[in-house]
Amino acid sequence: MTPHDISFFFIAAKPAGGRHMGLRQARSERLLAEGLSRESLLLLRSWPMPTWTSPSQGFSLKDHAAFNQQLAQLLTRGVPLVEALDVTEQTVSLKAKGVVSQIREMVSSGASLSEACERTGVFDVVTVAVYRAAERTGDLGGASSQLYTTARRQLAVLGKAATLMIYPAIVFVISILVSLSLIVFLVPRIGETMEEAGAKMPWFTVMMISIGRWLQTNGLWVLLGVAMVAMLVVIFRTRVYAAIMLFVRRLPLMSDLLLAQESTRFFSVMAAMTRSGVPIADALGVANEAIGFPPLRKQLMSMRQSLIDGGLLRQLIETVTVLPLGTRRLLIAAERSGDMESAFDSLAEDMSEEVDRRASRLLAVLEPLLIVMLVVMVGSVIMAIMIPMLTMASAVE
Repeated sequence: MTPHDISFFFIAAKPAGGRHMGLRQARSERLLAEGLSRESLLLLRSWPMPTWTSPSQGFSLKDHAAFNQQLAQLLTRGVPLVEALDVTEQTVSLKAKGVVSQIREMVSSGASLSEACERTGVFDVVTVAVYRAAERTGDLGGASSQLYTTARRQLAVLGKAATLMIYPAIVFVISILVSLSLIVFLVPRIGETMEEAGAKMPWFTVMMISIGRWLQTNGLWVLLGVAMVAMLVVIFRTRVYAAIMLFVRRLPLMSDLLLAQESTRFFSVMAAMTRSGVPIADALGVANEAIGFPPLRKQLMSMRQSLIDGGLLRQLIETVTVLPLGTRRLLIAAERSGDMESAFDSLAEDMSEEVDRRASRLLAVLEPLLIVMLVVMVGSVIMAIMIPMLTMASAVE
């Protein structure tokens, strides 16, 4: 299931009378009705289900890459589509084999590849649109090759993002575990010893001791509270993710990294669309669905609307001020020469390299900040213990 799909509980009328109820994924109620109509069912009512109830259909980005890579290799060599799908089924993961099998059966029954992919509900709107356009031009193998390139770039970007997040997450978790261990198991014991010795303790140490004793007494309730918070985060993960991204986009270095990441996705999609012969305005409409950076998406949507209203593309490109000046100049030059496909492809490669550079730069900045955070979290607990102990030693001397 793609990020844009929604689970619907629906009631439909059968051709011979009677009712049919069930759960199905679709990007909108209209597409749900269209999918049911192909099965001779008339949608009567539908109710969108919560996001967390939607089952995963097991078609990852790696499977998308493997699927399109195998299709491209076979179709460009003249292998019939049904046979190519039969071979492709063996290259994807075990969870995705069922999806490819469904596609092969629908294509064998006379459906087009784009229609079959759309019915499964695991392919995004960009992939379906590229397949549909390629079927009109007869270059389905070339379209699959371009989609494989797009998926490979996205995997590279996601790999960088994962590497960037794993290191801070590990340091943060270690800091919390070490600090909690000291507060719960060590600080209260040392506090009892100091109280028996009649030592005078600063307010910070008293606070740490109180927190440690409270955690010891209410440990079960704390664990239940943490489990409840984790459950709420899972249930409302879409809103939590949106809130986190809203905060992250305001950070200087992260904002630049996210813009480069979204630009890579946008130019990759545009390269795939224009290769399949899709007009620029239509390609922009589809590519905007793949963008999650609000400023860029807003300006591109405005440019598309102006282009539909009769504006000149070379002039409208200048209005997308979120993109760097050099990128805009390259697009204008490509529009004048009539080679937008190559420009989109080269910009996708350039932006992918830019993601690598910005990710490395951000990681270099995060490393000292993480060390400082570790020292503050663990060091504050250690100082709460050491200060009264040093005070006691001075008093004894």
